Amino acid sequence: MRVILSFVIALVVPAAAAMAFDAPARPTVRRFALLPADVRHPESLAADAGRRVLHVGTFDARVPEATRNNRILRYGFDGRLQASRTMGTSPLTGVASHGGHVYVLDFAKAALIRLAADFDADTPIETVATFPVLSSPPGEREVDNPDGSKDRIRFGTNRVASLNGLVFSRGGDAYVTDSFQGALFVVRGAAVCTACKAELVLQHPLLATAAFLPFGANGVAFGDDGTLFINNAGDGRVLRLTLATKQLEVFAEGLPGADGLLFHDGLLWVAANQVDAVVALDTAGKPVVRVEGFAGIDADGAPAGLLFPAATAVVGDRMVVANLALPLTPTPGDEWEESVTRWSLVAFDLPRAARRGVTPSPRAGTAPSRKDRP
Repeated sequence: MRVILSFVIALVVPAAAAMAFDAPARPTVRRFALLPADVRHPESLAADAGRRVLHVGTFDARVPEATRNNRILRYGFDGRLQASRTMGTSPLTGVASHGGHVYVLDFAKAALIRLAADFDADTPIETVATFPVLSSPPGEREVDNPDGSKDRIRFGTNRVASLNGLVFSRGGDAYVTDSFQGALFVVRGAAVCTACKAELVLQHPLLATAAFLPFGANGVAFGDDGTLFINNAGDGRVLRLTLATKQLEVFAEGLPGADGLLFHDGLLWVAANQVDAVVALDTAGKPVVRVEGFAGIDADGAPAGLLFPAATAVVGDRMVVANLALPLTPTPGDEWEESVTRWSLVAFDLPRAARRGVTPSPRAGTAPSRKDRP
């Protein structure tokens, strides 16, 4: 159970990295935009800096399906709603802006779709590629215990694709994560092809999870050197993949509910949805910036601060965060997300990294557990 203690939204810069950042000690998380009254659960964000717009996809998975109202929204950098396109009952996950189009992952149909960036309520939607159900599970994972013994996790398969994260390479290939199948796919030439093919890049036990939060491979982002980073939400880890060799390794951990992932200005930004935090990691995987805090429900029914942050996007000199605010447990009354009646996007000012005097560290620190959060 969580008890609201106080409104704490803090930026913490470890002493070893203090010289590396010129930033306020306590940045303010403030409202960026309030979603329309009939739209809920903003899950994914994509900024188009050239057009100065922000695209938002929703994950409305209510039962019965007839109650759902999934949409793609377009906001200006000033936070004003410009357009809304209904997407029906299928929840949406990854969103990317590329080459004059908005690309979206259709969760229920296991498909990559696209529409024009200047869409309106009637803009046609095109299916770019559909993704396969794999014939085998992601394999086994061996876990070392403190007493020297080992456990072995054997992952099964429920024969269901679960597309989640989406990122484009500089060459126009779309990389897509699959949370349930523990897999990474690529759609080559997705920016120009039609009726494209989804190819399996890697299926791996590190991309699967046996945790309470059932989503394994989640957010995905490219670093400056072409390295691909992938979040495992259930494990609370960020993984690093060298595409040329398909070598996958743990880059950082202690980030429960590692969800949306974004590389910006030399830092890897992780939305940790189970601890209501957004954390920036340096090139060694060390958390050098931490923005966190939930302050209850505002009078208009929207969360104050961060509540189940699922994605981030850079809008000018600010970072916008999607408050998914999605209840997870079956027990009534044990989650603040159940009290939300309006959904919102929030923002905070980005720190300016000077990148001086940073002492590399091999791994991230540990974030508090969800049960301890305010």
